[in-house]
Parts: sequence; C-alpha cells; structure tokens
Amino acid sequence: MVKVIVRDKETIQEAVRRFGKLVMRSGLKKEMRRRKYYEKPSDIKRRAKVRAQRRALKTRIG
Repeated sequence: MVKVIVRDKETIQEAVRRFGKLVMRSGLKKEMRRRKYYEKPSDIKRRAKVRAQRRALKTRIG
C-alpha cells in the first residue's frame, strides 16, 4: 500500500505527483494492468518461456 503525507507548504498537485511516482516505483500500476483480464496458466508459462529464450539469445550474441 502506498501512502503519501502532504508536507508543509506542499500543494496538492505536488503531493499527487509524488504519489504517482511512488505507485510507479512500487510496481502497483504494472500489477493492476496485468490482473485486468484473466490469463490462463498455460499462457503465463508460454510467455515466460519465450522471454527466457529471448534473454538467452541476447546473452549469447551480446
């Protein structure tokens, strides 16, 4: 859970901006986007396998 305490002499816009940065850093937005729709476990595994293959190919070439 992300919390932002408004500092002295800080505008609401600045606090909202800080809150947005904290949400991005925590990975909450990415997690929400990922959970928006149900994904079958086989699809998750397939995507992870493809990602691993690409990563292995990059390390071999690079």
